[in-house]
Amino acid sequence: MCVCCGILLGSLSSCSANLPIQGEVLYSEDSASKVQYSIVCVIHGDGDYIYHDASGNEFKADEEAAASAKKVARQNPNAEVFIFHQRPRQHFLLFFPLRDGEFFYYRNGQLIANELYWRDNKQSHFTNEVEFYRRFHVGNKFDMVSMFLYYGHEIPESGGVGYDMSYPDRAFTVDDLVSGLKGFTTVSAKYDLMILSTCFGGTPYTIGALGSFARTIIASPDNLHLSYLDMNSLEQLNLNLRDGDVPSFAKRFARKTFDRLTKDIQTEVSVAVYDMALVQEFLHAVQTVYSNTLNTLKGEEQFSLTTIEHCDCADLTSYQLPTINAGVEVFYRPAHFGRSKIKQNHSGWECWRNTVP
Repeated sequence: MCVCCGILLGSLSSCSANLPIQGEVLYSEDSASKVQYSIVCVIHGDGDYIYHDASGNEFKADEEAAASAKKVARQNPNAEVFIFHQRPRQHFLLFFPLRDGEFFYYRNGQLIANELYWRDNKQSHFTNEVEFYRRFHVGNKFDMVSMFLYYGHEIPESGGVGYDMSYPDRAFTVDDLVSGLKGFTTVSAKYDLMILSTCFGGTPYTIGALGSFARTIIASPDNLHLSYLDMNSLEQLNLNLRDGDVPSFAKRFARKTFDRLTKDIQTEVSVAVYDMALVQEFLHAVQTVYSNTLNTLKGEEQFSLTTIEHCDCADLTSYQLPTINAGVEVFYRPAHFGRSKIKQNHSGWECWRNTVP
C-alpha cells in the first residue's frame, strides 16, 4: 500500500503534462533564427467563464480562448508563442491539490513544451510564468515583433479581492498585471502590440499603466460579455503583418473583431485602438482628476455597484478636452435595447460616475 501511495504522490508531483521538452529544437540555432514574432498569451480561467451562444450551446470562454491561441501558434511558422492557461484549482481524490496552471510553448508552428505548474497562491505577480518565459524565449533578436495578450474578466483598478475563484482572499489588480509585465519585458523594450480582452479595459488608468510597456494597445472600453476579441487575425502573421506596420494591423484586427461581435451580440459593442505616443497628452491632462476619483472610491465604503457606474469619459465635463480623441481609433455600435441605444458614439475612454445625486 505504501508503494502505491508513493507512486500516486509521485505522479501528482510531476510537473510534466503530455509532452517532454524537445531540446533538439529548442536549442537549435536554425530554429531560433526563423523566429520573427514573439507572442505571450495569458488566459485567466479561474472564475465564471461559462456563456451560451444564440442557439443555447454552452461554452467556457477560457477554453475557447486557449484553443484559439493554440491555433494561432500552429499557424505561425515564424513565431514563438507562450500560452499560460490559469485554471481553477482542483483536487484528486478530494485531498490532493492538482497544479492549476498549464504552459504551452510553440516555436515555428511546432509544440515544443507543455507543462503543468503551480500558480502563485499569495500574490499574483506571474512569478512562475515569467520563469517559463525566460527559460524558453529566443533572446537577442531585436527585430522581432512582440505582442502580449491578456484574456479574462475585467481587471480591477483597486481592491481586486476575489478575482480568482480558487483564491478568494487574494487580490489581483491592474498594478499586479503591471508588476508581471516587468518580468516579461521592460519600459525600454516595449511590446509592439498589447491586446487586453476584458471588460472595461479602456480607462485612463489602465491604458496609462499598461501603456508603459506597449506602443499600441487594443482594448474594449465597455462590456465584452465573455465574447472576447477575435484572435483569427493573428494567424499567419507572415502574411497578415508582412509589411511590419503594427498600428495598421491593430486597426484591421479591431475592425474584424468589431464586425464579428456586432453580428453575434445585441448589446453595446466597442473596440478601441490606442496609439500610446499620441494619447499621452490626454492621459497627463486627466491623470489627477481620474486618480482623485479612484481614491474616492477606495476611501468611501458607501460606494457600491448600485451607486456608481461606468460611463464614457466624454459624458463628464472634466474629460471634455480637445485631445480626448487624439491617438484613439474607436469602433462602436450602440445596444439594440435599453437606454444606451440612443448613444451613437464613444470616445474610447471609460470612466466612473456616481449615480446618486
